[in-house]
Amino acid sequence: MAEYETLLYEETGAVAWVTLNRPDRHNSFNSKMAEEIHAVWRGLRVNDDIRCIVLTGAGDKAFCTGIDRNEDVPQPSSPFMIDDPGNQLGPKSAELWKPVIAAVNGMACGGAFYFLGEVEFTIAADNAAFFDPHVTYGMAAAFEPILMRQYMPFAEIMRLSLMGNHERMSAERAREIGLVSEVVALADLRPRAGEVAATIASQPTIAVQGTIRALWAAMEMTRTQALKMADAIVTLGNQPESIEEGLATFRSGNRIEWKLR
Repeated sequence: MAEYETLLYEETGAVAWVTLNRPDRHNSFNSKMAEEIHAVWRGLRVNDDIRCIVLTGAGDKAFCTGIDRNEDVPQPSSPFMIDDPGNQLGPKSAELWKPVIAAVNGMACGGAFYFLGEVEFTIAADNAAFFDPHVTYGMAAAFEPILMRQYMPFAEIMRLSLMGNHERMSAERAREIGLVSEVVALADLRPRAGEVAATIASQPTIAVQGTIRALWAAMEMTRTQALKMADAIVTLGNQPESIEEGLATFRSGNRIEWKLR
């Protein structure tokens, strides 16, 4: 396994675990972490052994608290250009279209939304708390709430952004509004995320990736445009070998023991 300064990386079967590993800094990101995680995402694009990824944070206090306040991000002198410190953090920004699940433990705030804004869905521990301190520190919240708008009702992301450090959204409230798909006890977070990831990884990979591409593209299109694009996704995704892999499950005679969520 590769070794990193700011991350932990491990593979369990067809599932890769990517852990933000700066617990002494609440897993805040710096330029080194941005560089390393972008390299991980790019590397996973060509690692056919991995079919699903879980992203989490080290320790139990924080998933990520945004950019390290000690990090200096030089900016161009022109007001018409900006270097976004978080533009390398998300898997979609690296053109990774394998499923990525976030397992959120503790605080997730500010720049953490660069990560959460580009995952398929989030499972949270019951100690998770979501907030955005930008306005409290005199900064406009822009990139992060825009990324999270697709996961949250307008009024909820607006309230979270405007309340700054004065209010945190609980894991249960996040589940109620759809930001989080499931809440579990902290001790159950890794096992549950691993179980879900392994299930996704067990299914035909082309079908899974085609579904991801279709849904992400649909968020940026009109309904009619998305349905037209679906023709191409189905043609590309319904490959004979993928369908054969799926049919093999039924031919085996082993019934899938589904669970009700």
